Amino acid sequence: MLIVPLSSSGPEGATVVPLPPGETGLPGPSFVKGHFIQSFPKRALIDRERRVLSNTRMREVVMAIRRSFDPDAPWPER
Repeated sequence: MLIVPLSSSGPEGATVVPLPPGETGLPGPSFVKGHFIQSFPKRALIDRERRVLSNTRMREVVMAIRRSFDPDAPWPER
């Protein structure tokens, strides 16, 4: 399984996607860090509860991951 970690802080940039508290279930804003994608064994998960991102948000995360290894990937202005 591939995971993309969240952080409670993060600079704006091509590989960081900010998420509001309501979207993550966490008390404060979170930042998806596409440049830290990593593999993780499913059996190591403690809790398998998951949150589903909207299709639009998921596309933003995928583009952040792509920009982490493809310097020519598009980066829309926010």
